[in-house]
Amino acid sequence: MDFTFSPEQDALRDAVRTTLAREAPASYVRRMIDDDAGVTDDLWSTMAALGWTGLLIPEEHGGLGLGLVDLVVVQEEMGKLPFPGPFFSSAVLATLAALRLDAGELLGSLAAGGARGTIALEEAGHGDPVGRVRARAEETNDGDWVLDGIKPTVLDGHRADWAIVAARDEYGELGAFLLEKPAAELVPALDVTRKLTRLDLAGRRARRIGPEGDLSTIWRRVVDDAGVALAAELVGTCERACELAVEYAKQRVQFGRPIATFQVIKHKAVDMLHDLELSRVGTHYAAWTSDVDEPERERAAAMCKGFVSEAANRVTAEDIQIHGGVGFTWDVDCHLLYRRAKQNDILFGQQSWQRQRLADLVIG
Repeated sequence: MDFTFSPEQDALRDAVRTTLAREAPASYVRRMIDDDAGVTDDLWSTMAALGWTGLLIPEEHGGLGLGLVDLVVVQEEMGKLPFPGPFFSSAVLATLAALRLDAGELLGSLAAGGARGTIALEEAGHGDPVGRVRARAEETNDGDWVLDGIKPTVLDGHRADWAIVAARDEYGELGAFLLEKPAAELVPALDVTRKLTRLDLAGRRARRIGPEGDLSTIWRRVVDDAGVALAAELVGTCERACELAVEYAKQRVQFGRPIATFQVIKHKAVDMLHDLELSRVGTHYAAWTSDVDEPERERAAAMCKGFVSEAANRVTAEDIQIHGGVGFTWDVDCHLLYRRAKQNDILFGQQSWQRQRLADLVIG
């Protein structure tokens, strides 16, 4: 196992970093907060032309045919902004679900950026995001399915062309249902840079996709890979938080000298760096285990999502502490990074559940 990136992956990182610096500066991120689309058509077209929207999609469907490690490269750079828009919901979530469900008919338009998808999985409650699904699906005489239930946490569901919905049939088996034009309700979110919606499924008609039988195993794999992708984003978030904290500490003068010379600030910076580097290694390892289907994959995913979420909360909070009162203002990015960290922690298995799950995997 080699933890260094290939020349191709380094080139991908450079391309993403250069493009985002040019097309998505801090002013763009703030402008998109008040734009319910979350992304401009021009930037989305640029991302599609560069192949980002089809990064995980096989070449026969018009994508780049890359893996989770390659996605980590992109997500780390996007986490530094934090990047707004439906890239994660469409190019990551919807793509992962479509691939695992063998829904090849959805992949071509996703890769080209012509269609945007999302998934509707999580429901109210805590713990296992797959196990707590209570939405129902009932088959009709014409072969369609009628859905019922509430999905309170659907990313970008208001602008998605379709959503893959997790719901249970009359036998209690978990299935996947393709809902066209979900038109979910936009709701306030802690992370103001990522659009969150509420989807009321009552009476909505959809068609079943994927293999026969209970699809819990497939949904769990989608959740694991999505969690690693979120962790990769948080690695970038932590890296940017560390940079901001160090830069500010060197500039801020108190009692006649920069606060960077104070021991307590140095200790905070070192602790932040420890969390960042441990998060980075754990995320890279978890992504690699998924790409090669390593037997340790599930344990690595649980460790990754659990630790990185907790570490990102600490790092971004310390960034605000070092900045002091100004860290809560719109003049700096500290609170945007903190909001991304807090919301990513909640999505697809909070750290407390990941720890319980890991304990069960290790001890039994």
